[in-house]
This record gives sequence, C-alpha cells and structure tokens, in this order.
Amino acid sequence: MTTAWYPAGGGPRVGGVTTTTIPARTDVSARPLSPLGLLTLLLGAALPMIDFFVVNVALPTIEHALHAPPATLEMVVAGYAVAYAVLLVLGGRLGDGLGRRRLFLWGVAGFGLTSLACGLAPGAWWLVAARVAQGAASAAMLPQVLATVHATTSGERRARAVALYGSVGGVSVVLGQVLGGVLVAADLAGTGWRAVFLVNVPVAVAAFACALRSVPDSRAERPARGDLAGTALLAAALTALLLPLTEGRAAGWPLWSVLLLCAVPLLGLAFAAVERHAERSAGSPLLPPSLLAAPEVRRGLLLGLPVFTGFAGWMFVSAVTFQQGLGYGAMRAGLTMVPMGVAQFAASMLAPRAVRRFGGRAVTLAAALHVAGLATVTATVLLGPWPRLSPLLLSPGLVLVGVGGGLELPLYYRNLLAAIPARLAGAGSGLAATLQQSCLAVGVATLGSLFLSLTPGLGMRQALAVVLAVQAAGLVGLGVLGLRLPRVPG
Repeated sequence: MTTAWYPAGGGPRVGGVTTTTIPARTDVSARPLSPLGLLTLLLGAALPMIDFFVVNVALPTIEHALHAPPATLEMVVAGYAVAYAVLLVLGGRLGDGLGRRRLFLWGVAGFGLTSLACGLAPGAWWLVAARVAQGAASAAMLPQVLATVHATTSGERRARAVALYGSVGGVSVVLGQVLGGVLVAADLAGTGWRAVFLVNVPVAVAAFACALRSVPDSRAERPARGDLAGTALLAAALTALLLPLTEGRAAGWPLWSVLLLCAVPLLGLAFAAVERHAERSAGSPLLPPSLLAAPEVRRGLLLGLPVFTGFAGWMFVSAVTFQQGLGYGAMRAGLTMVPMGVAQFAASMLAPRAVRRFGGRAVTLAAALHVAGLATVTATVLLGPWPRLSPLLLSPGLVLVGVGGGLELPLYYRNLLAAIPARLAGAGSGLAATLQQSCLAVGVATLGSLFLSLTPGLGMRQALAVVLAVQAAGLVGLGVLGLRLPRVPG
C-alpha cells in the first residue's frame, strides 16, 4: 500500500515508491454515488461539526436559563466531544459489517431525535445526557460518509468528492459560529438557546428522506465480528485522554485528572496488545495493527495532527479575542469569520488541481499559505488600532488562513484514504475522524489553556501572538512532511 494520487484519467499514479493497487470499490456491489447521494452524505458530515461549534455561542444563554454552573456547561461540550470521539471507530466497523447506508440512516435519525431532546431539555443535566447521546449518533453517522465515498467512487469523481468533504469541516465550523449567533439573537418564538438544537430536526428529517432514495449501500466483503475488548479499551483510553483535557483546567487539575492522564499510555499499550492478538489469531480487531503498520497510513495521520490541533486552538482563541478583546457581539464575531469560510471552501475545490500540478508538494504550499495568514493576522493585531480593529482590517489574514486550511483538509483525507484498502474503508474512515475529533479536543485544551494563562501577564494581543506562533511552528512541520510525499503529480 502507498499513498496514491488520483489523476483525471482515473487510475492511481505514484512515483518513487512500490505500490499495490487499491480496489476502487468494495465487495457487495454498490451502485455509483449520485450527485444527490453525495450532497446527502456531505449534509450528514456537516451536521455534527456545525453542532459542535454552534453550542459555544449559546453557552452564556444556557447558563442563565438553566442556572447551570460552569462545570456543567463544560460537560455540555465535553460530553458530546468525548462520546463522539470514543465511538467513531466502532461506528465505522459497524458500517463495514451491517451496511453503511443502514448505519448512516440510523445515525441521521438518532441525531434528529437527540437534537429534539436537547432542545426540550428541562434542566442542565438532562441537556448533558442528551448531548452525550447526540455524540453517539454522530459517531454512527460520520464514518459512513467517507467509507461510502471510498466504496462507490473512483478517479476524478473520488477526488472531487473528497475535496468537498474536506471543505465541509472548515465551512461547518464558521457556519456554526454564525448560525449560533443569529439564532440566539433572533430568539425565534421565544426559543432562545433551544433554537440551536431544534433547527437540526427538520434538517435531519430531510437528510433521512434523501438518504433513503439516493445513498447506495456498501459493506465489507467479509463482515467482521465484534471486538468488545478492543472497543472497551479504546473507549477507556480516549476518555482518559479527552476528559481531563476538556475538564481539567476548569476544575483546577484535580487528582483524578492527573491519574487519568497517567493511565493513558497503559491503556494504549493494552489496546495495542489486544488488537495484535486478535489479528494474529484470525480475529476481528477493531483497529487492525496492519493498517497502522503501513508507512503511508502513519504519514497520512501525521498530516492531520498540526492541521486539526492548530485549527481547534485557532477557533477558540479567535472567538475569545473577538468577543472579549475587541468587544464584538456573538453575531459580529461569527460574521467576521465569513471571509475565512468562503476562502476555505473555494480553496478546497482547487485541491485536486493543486495535486495534479504539485503532487505531494501541494501540502507544503498549503502550509506556507496558512503560515502567511497567521503572520498577517498577528501583524494586524499587534500593529493595528487595538481594540478598535474592524473585521475589514482582519479579513486579509483570515482569507489567507482560509486558503491554507481549505487546501490542507482535503489533502489530509486524500492521502489517508488512498493508503487504506477498500475492505477496511469503514475502520479507516473511523480512524481518520477519531484523529480529527481527538485533535480538536487537544487543540482547545492545550493552545486554549496557553492563551488563557498568558493573557493576564502579557495582555490579549501578545498572548494571541504567542499562540499563533506555536500553531505556525506546527504548520512548518507539516510543510516539511509535505516535502517527503511523492513528487509526481496525481
């Protein structure tokens, strides 16, 4: 297996490495994916990401309406994120065995029902429980998107579909910020914060109806048996990592958070041992070690680390800076990010063309543009008329950030999916999404904590500059990694 770059002609072309061709389709004959089917899948991919960020804007209103303490508000966000990340690989594996269309439909229906439960929540802990269930529904839905694309498309059609999928993540984040501000400010029929959840219900109904008609079914050729031990250990390891990172700082890093973090390496080693044993004994490991043994898969995963960690940190510190440092309201802060979202979507559409022209160097180009955008934002903040910076002054840097991010996301998925055999499409898609969600949580916890700890001593402008410099350093590493990708354009 190797990273393959799919040209307009349809077949994979690679250079400088030994390859084995990956089948374009899986197993149980899946009909080709139609444009409506792709649109429906992309809507399913957008819903969980929009919901992850739309809640942030509504938290102050939720706090007032439900008399929720800060720790409970943290759980509204963390409960969703942890359940989502923990169950993604399992969701992908279930789709491989039971059928990806079926799991997608279950996930969409569950997302709509749990959104309704969130919107009708009578109290804070009811909302927390509904958010955990919503994260589980998202984990059933999301892995089926990439897996279905992988199983029902090839060549240029796959390249365009993956580029669109990559754009969905970034655009959904910006849309979530804007939509949250608009819905809370509009207070439709007196619903207030509840509207950010209730708006999902008709969208989920429409997605379910479209999926019934347009999403083709596919599944693994030989459905795998369940891996209860692997599932439990992976869930324990991710929970031990993500829960302290999302809750620890707000709680003052109590002993339980430190103990859980110390347990992460042990749980990870236990998970690896169980998975190796399952694969050697002809079992059905949740995450086959042979999948991670491929250098191309590991390299694809490495591409995602600075992208998602930095992106989550950037969205957090920019939201705080706009609202607390510059005095923007929730709606104005969301609208400030629109140029970045538009640029990100446009750049993602150019990703296949960039690959055809530059090959693996397209990753380096994306990282360079992203660093230039961060540098421009930093210069604007440090040299501009603080705290009277207008959204217009910030827009040049935000556009460059959007272009860089818009290229990076589809390139990450393109590299990683090309290295994954079609028979493991569900597990591979779950792995890709798990890395994304875990890095989002880690990015907020690490870069967000750094920003908040530096602000009292340095001031918000200087603290923002330090955090953006750290993010830029990670992107430099991404650019160097891009130089090691195949040179032949694909």
